Amino acid sequence: MGDTQRSQTVKTKLQQIAEASRRHPERAFTTLAHHIDLEWLIEAYHKTRKSGAAGVDGQTADEYAENLEESLRSLLDRFKSGTYRAPLVSRVHILKGSDGKQTRPIGIPTIEDKVMQRAVTMLLEAIYEQDFLDCSYGFRPGRGAHQALQGVWKAAMSEDGGWVIEVDIRRFFDEMPHERLTEVVRRRVRDGVLLRIIGKWLNAGVMEDGSITHPETGTPQGGVISLLLANIFLHEVMDEWFDSVESRHLQGYAAQFRYADDIIMIFAREDEARGVFEVLPKRFGKYGLRLHPAKTKIVKFRRPDGGDTAGTRSFDFLGFTHCWAKSLRGRWVVKQQTAKDRISRALHRISDWCRAYRHEPLIVQQQAHAQKLRGHYGYFGITQNYRALVRILYETQCIWYRWLSRRSRSKHMDWDCMREILERFPLPCPRITHRYVT
Repeated sequence: MGDTQRSQTVKTKLQQIAEASRRHPERAFTTLAHHIDLEWLIEAYHKTRKSGAAGVDGQTADEYAENLEESLRSLLDRFKSGTYRAPLVSRVHILKGSDGKQTRPIGIPTIEDKVMQRAVTMLLEAIYEQDFLDCSYGFRPGRGAHQALQGVWKAAMSEDGGWVIEVDIRRFFDEMPHERLTEVVRRRVRDGVLLRIIGKWLNAGVMEDGSITHPETGTPQGGVISLLLANIFLHEVMDEWFDSVESRHLQGYAAQFRYADDIIMIFAREDEARGVFEVLPKRFGKYGLRLHPAKTKIVKFRRPDGGDTAGTRSFDFLGFTHCWAKSLRGRWVVKQQTAKDRISRALHRISDWCRAYRHEPLIVQQQAHAQKLRGHYGYFGITQNYRALVRILYETQCIWYRWLSRRSRSKHMDWDCMREILERFPLPCPRITHRYVT
């Protein structure tokens, strides 16, 4: 079967599953695993990200692809017979805080486990995408962080701000209770084969620094199934609940925006914001989750009257600080600017890279810096955030200069020399890639 025909066959299956889910929103699907066949796994393989690090077995995507069909047939047989064993997940830590010390754990599944997770995710997405609400933006087809950010901006502008609740779930991906998560999944999926493999992923061991642990809570971070399970869980915990509260009990404007476990809510009325705020701990506690008491808070975010900004605060969401400021036309607008901790984190990483690779050829260093800057511009390059992009470029040039000047103790390097280097090996200029109408 050719690639086009195979993709169309799988697409047709997904459309049929999605249509059945849409027509029967209360239905629990008992037979789903039969949809996953060899063509389905091949399609899942092609949709799997292959550039990441190898898992605990050390096998790369290229090595797995050498006998792809044979490997996928073996994987399919083990999946169907129930003998597939979720491999250990290799855990590493990446920088989280702006001080260069705080980190967060990331799991690295094996390439075969990535393919299996992708195959199951494709199947479950077809069902749950019919259930998910518009307030959910994270890790969903056709949706992303910038749509969430633009939604927040439009809501704040149209309602002249309001009162914002910032929700911070403490260690969400580490503490998601398996039993409650399984209960939520079973409301729509009761296929034994799928439930067993999800259970295996939830209970898969974690290898870190040579030691193996078996967490009793949390999801297999690093795999696509973890992100989908998070959306499924929070759809019930938060999205459906807030939609019900908003439609039945609130009189003023209210909206929620969720990107995975990053959640904010905007209210027109302070009393209704505080009413919801008071019941949030109990709501999350019902599902075995905890809110961070210091980071979960209410922020007054009303449009300033006249020139008075007293009492109006800012809030952070998805790496941007949201605040009121005057536009070039003299109007009050909501500005979304790169959060200070994101700038510090980016510069810390650039400095670490320069320290490690300062003796590499200049062209190699220039290419690496250019790639980092383009990636930064690609995410943070939004309307009215140009100054923050200029700062990143300037600070990158300064950091590069400082580390190049340390390459040789005998030869002094001044800024004139650095300017010559930047002329020969220029770094990309800031650019706005996401424009909002202001």
